[in-house]
Amino acid sequence: QVQLVESGGGLVQPGRSLRLSCVASGNIPSFSAMGWYRQAPGKQRELVAMMDSDTTNFVDSLKGRFSISRDNAKKSVYLQMNSLKPEDTAVYYCSAAFYSQQYWGQGTQVIVSS
Repeated sequence: QVQLVESGGGLVQPGRSLRLSCVASGNIPSFSAMGWYRQAPGKQRELVAMMDSDTTNFVDSLKGRFSISRDNAKKSVYLQMNSLKPEDTAVYYCSAAFYSQQYWGQGTQVIVSS
């Protein structure tokens, strides 16, 4: 019923920028929260940022380089990533919540390497 489609990942050199996009579809008028997680090789999946109707939960270590935005009319969420570092290499997952139900995208690969 619900599908999250991610785009914008790829290979990028250190110091450059990427913008990830996630567009949701399905029979849901709006989501209570939308955001991003990431999982590096051999690491646990971790929260990057999540936005609900009036607040944003952002990992402190990424503030200043990453930013998140939403377009509720388009059921979309975006992640702007600046000054990318090799440590940012991971699969980035879009996530959306509708009350107690959480949905996930398939993930998009981000590789930061020279």
